[in-house]
Amino acid sequence: MAKTPAVFNKINALRERYYKASIGKDALIKLISEAEIADQVYNSNAIENSTLSLEETEKILLQIDLDRYISERELFEAKNLARVVSYIDMRAKEQELSPLVIQTLHKMLLSNIRDEIAGRFRIGDERVRVGSHIAPRALEIDSSIQEMFGEFNAKSHENIIKRIARLHLAFEYLHPFNDGNGRIGRVINNYQLIREGFVPINIKFIDRKKYYDAFKEFDEKGSTVIMEEIVAKALTNSYHKRLAYLEGKNIITLSDYAKKNKISHSNLINKAARQTIEAFLEKGVWKIGEESLTEEKNN
Repeated sequence: MAKTPAVFNKINALRERYYKASIGKDALIKLISEAEIADQVYNSNAIENSTLSLEETEKILLQIDLDRYISERELFEAKNLARVVSYIDMRAKEQELSPLVIQTLHKMLLSNIRDEIAGRFRIGDERVRVGSHIAPRALEIDSSIQEMFGEFNAKSHENIIKRIARLHLAFEYLHPFNDGNGRIGRVINNYQLIREGFVPINIKFIDRKKYYDAFKEFDEKGSTVIMEEIVAKALTNSYHKRLAYLEGKNIITLSDYAKKNKISHSNLINKAARQTIEAFLEKGVWKIGEESLTEEKNN
């Protein structure tokens, strides 16, 4: 994707279209959000090495028996994260994010998984390591969390991509919990996006390598460039998806669009991955509103 300022201008334009298209369509917006829960849960858990497929995640949330044995932990990871995602969708606009809210979300996430640490930050000599990164000491957590919030709020004049990227990297660098930091960190992203009047994002499992490269870049250089690219791509994708539905477009797979219009499928996939066309990834399949490419050619 292009550099952050250009992308932010594009996202602002998409945001304006979204607000106009969403008028009187609360029921449809709710349907989109509910349909997205399994996809959110699958991708976030997969990033953390869950073995569940998207189809299995959907079955668990629908209380349908699976065809294979899975651990009790994976079962609760899916159910609990779905509960958290639904909760923030309802509550983010009502309540400012705070350490207490983060701990509440964490308790929901780790309930019936690790109850002894659910809902509390690390204490005493508890330390965690992610790859080669050893998180700061427990006694630094409270002040670091307050500093993290302070910086996010103080830079309200900056674009949301930079602010979310830095917030996420700072949270994951701190790793305040003994377990569940990645999932909670991605939930926090959406909590703040919703509060700021944007749509939630879904960082995809297929972007996992780049996602971890972003943490490495931050650890080694203090840079947020890679994470900004990830957030920008995810936010653009989220708007493309919602606009396709809200503007009443005929949604088809990118593969079918390529065949129908005799266009190179690989070329379209490349453009979709860079988000230079209004395609979106839904349940692992690239889709597009049929009018989107025509509109872009005419603009």
